[in-house]
This record gives sequence, C-alpha cells and structure tokens, in this order.
Amino acid sequence: MKVLGIETSCDETAAAVVEDGITILSNIVASQVDIHARYGGIVPEVASRQHLLTILPVVREAMNEAKVTWRELGGIAVTFGPGLAGSLLVGVNVAKAVALACGLPLIGVNHLEGHVYANWLGRDNLPPFPSLCLIVSGGHTDLVLMRGHGQFDGVGRTRDDAAGEAFDKAARILGLAYPGGPAIERAAQAGTPSLPLPRAWLKGSDDFSFSGLKTALLHLVRQGEILSQAFLVADAAASFQQAVVDVLVTKTIAASEKLRVKQILLAGGVAANGQLRDNFVRLSPLPVTMPEPALCTDNAAMIAACGYYHFQNGKVSGYDLDVVPNLSLARSA
Repeated sequence: MKVLGIETSCDETAAAVVEDGITILSNIVASQVDIHARYGGIVPEVASRQHLLTILPVVREAMNEAKVTWRELGGIAVTFGPGLAGSLLVGVNVAKAVALACGLPLIGVNHLEGHVYANWLGRDNLPPFPSLCLIVSGGHTDLVLMRGHGQFDGVGRTRDDAAGEAFDKAARILGLAYPGGPAIERAAQAGTPSLPLPRAWLKGSDDFSFSGLKTALLHLVRQGEILSQAFLVADAAASFQQAVVDVLVTKTIAASEKLRVKQILLAGGVAANGQLRDNFVRLSPLPVTMPEPALCTDNAAMIAACGYYHFQNGKVSGYDLDVVPNLSLARSA
C-alpha cells in the first residue's frame, strides 16, 4: 500500500510517498529557514503564506519522484496538529481535496506520533513493544510509553522550555545563528564543556526543565566577557549542549529501566544532535533506535508511515477533519 503524506505543521512544506509504512519512494521538503532567519524565529503568517505558494509543486514533485499515479495510492495522510493553525490548514485542506477528487481514504496524523514513526522508515527489524519514546523538538520534550501502534501513555514532559526552544534561546544569548540547535552544535565542536551550568534533575519525577539552565547561561554572559572571545562562546555552547544532553539521556534511561521497556526510540528535530545520539548509544543498557538525521526534522515520510499503520488499524478520518494546534499525543500516566 502506497500512502501520500503531507506535512505543513510549522515552516516546512513537505510531501512524500511511502510504501507499506517502511519504504520511502519519495520525500520532498521545501524549507523556509532562510525566510525566517532574518526574524530570528518563525513568523506564523509568513509561514502559512509560503505554504500556499509551495504545497502543490511539492506534492507534484513527490508523486513524480515516486513514479506513481493517483490510482496507485491507497490513502492520503496529513498532519492535523499540533502546530501553527494557519500552516496546518493549508496541508489539511489540500489533503481533503486530493482525497475527495481521487476517492481515497483521508488519514489524520498527530505530528508528534509521526515523529515516532520515523523510526519505522527504511528498517528491516522494526521496533518492538513496549518502547519508551523521547520526543525532543523546538516545541516539545516528551517521554511517552508506546505499548503498540497508536497506544501511547504519557510518562514525562517539560515543565517550561522544550529542549529545542532552549537551544534557540541559548543561541540568541551567544549571538549565534538561527536555528539554534545546529548553531549550538557547530560552535560546541570547537569548545570544551567547562562552564558551571546547572542540571534540573527534578528528583522523583520524569519531567524535564530547561528554563533555569537558559537563565544561568544568560547570567554568565552578562557577568563575564564570553561574547568578546570566540573560544569562550564555543565553550559556552559546549557547556550548554552537555547540560541538556546529560539530563535528556540520564532521565530517559532511568525511566526505561523503571518501566521495563524493550527499547528506547528517539524522535524529533533535536534527535539529530550528534552528542545526544552518541551518548544514548554509549550509555544506554537497552537498544536505542533513532531515525537518520534527515528524518528527525519535519518531513512527510514519517506522516505517511504513521498514516499507513492508522489505516491498518481502521483509523480513517472524515472530511470534517479539523486542525488542532494544541494537540497532545498521550494522556498522562
């Protein structure tokens, strides 16, 4: 079964065709990073207008690259939340139009669940259940227990800043480029984690907190001469990255042991961070599965993969599918 996936939750216009939830036949992403970089962050109205300009060419390119016709598709999967309302509306309405015109099932997909299913793409050995998922992105830092396809229980979440959001703010504090995650990682490669930055362990809880870490970095910058020397900026970036990674890895491994899961799954844009990936592989006693870095950031292949498993479980949406900007993935455990 071939599924066309459409993803427009934020600032990436994406379409992909995936077969049987695993094999990527095409995966097209039109990025808006250069457009929003001048503002230091995403401007929602600008993002939605750009989606309008690029969505149809991106869908056509995905179909052409996959070398499939509309009649060969088995369904249309689309992100309906969480995300920016205006951006989501573009993708959902195009998906509805295509599904109606071609007589295909419409499958609404939770963006966060889509990130998890990036771990199914291109794999022969599929992740076992139960698995513990760490979803880390610009807007989310969630620990979720995945008991089976479509079966999620909340374990922990950030109480303030998401990890990706914290990276963006730290990059601005240090005068680095947008987006902040890749900028911090690049700068950290030339530095050493020598600055005394705190870790919020929140003992007795599986939740996360990064707001205090960000504030501590801000105080260090204001009190010293960090911004005047490139090597000090590199050290600050390395120290901040190490603090975030330490907390994410340590708390996730502890939760996985407590819940007695079979595997840890990484997902979300921050899962592309090299130090995070290396530390999980080095420190986790359990197997750790993570998507290729290019599949960690927003893309439509993960939406198509998730849509395939929804369809197999009989979860098909009606044409009254609406966007839910604040959609969550799991109930609290």
